[in-house]
Amino acid sequence: MGERRPKDGAPVSTTTLDDGLAAPERRLYWALADGWTVARRTLTHLIRQPANIAWQLGFPIVSVLLFGYVFGSAMSVPGGGDYREYLMPGMFGMTMAMGFMNTAYAVVLDTTKGVTDRFRSMPMAPSAPVTGRGLADIVSAGLDLLVLAATALVIGWRSDGGFWATLAAFGLLLWLRFALIWIGIWIGLMTPNEEAAGNLFAVAFPFAMISSVFVAPSQMPDWLGAVAAWNPVSSTVTAARELFGNPAALGDSWIEQHAMLAAIVWPLVITVVFVPLAVRRFQRLSR
Repeated sequence: MGERRPKDGAPVSTTTLDDGLAAPERRLYWALADGWTVARRTLTHLIRQPANIAWQLGFPIVSVLLFGYVFGSAMSVPGGGDYREYLMPGMFGMTMAMGFMNTAYAVVLDTTKGVTDRFRSMPMAPSAPVTGRGLADIVSAGLDLLVLAATALVIGWRSDGGFWATLAAFGLLLWLRFALIWIGIWIGLMTPNEEAAGNLFAVAFPFAMISSVFVAPSQMPDWLGAVAAWNPVSSTVTAARELFGNPAALGDSWIEQHAMLAAIVWPLVITVVFVPLAVRRFQRLSR
């Protein structure tokens, strides 16, 4: 575990730091400490790669300009309302939904470059590489959302729902991203190489697009509208629109009428299912 030296110069094992803790508490302590170490390593790599930061922050801005101004003039909101106000919560949700593809790709790179094997050979908590990646990605997602929200304010979007409702809306968006991170980690651990990882966009694109991000499900064919309405992205986006006080264009289906509840439950279910799958998959690598 390494050593620390007190002022008198005598070496003291770092294990003495948690000698007063019970065994379960020690395991939890080191799981959290190791997870934070992995997260800090990931964030450090992100900071040292300015090209990746430029792409990660630039894509949401370009998307807002493209869909808000190029396509926006041809779009309408059922029941009336400004389309850009309808669009922006959808863009927030799409950015959160598409992010799991970046997570999966980063996990694949770590696996193919031997970083994951190095983690497995070190005396760290088995869950640390997975939870550390999740923590780093949620910090990165918060930065994405901040830049996108600033861009939305520049083009005239406003939240009319009040401070706490606005905060709750952004919280739901990050809650969705947090859940999808674990899908990204699991997919990344299941993907054999970088070439296969390059095709992950084909998975993320329909998941984000077949939703209420750009148009209401009621404007789609019945079968496609049903798929879009039950998409977890749609529930989060609809709930965010209600909290922001923006046009929501609610349909008559149960899932649309209870979007707030679904926006909480969907990510919870995803997290409960995929966190154990991701940790188990990491532990079984190369076996």
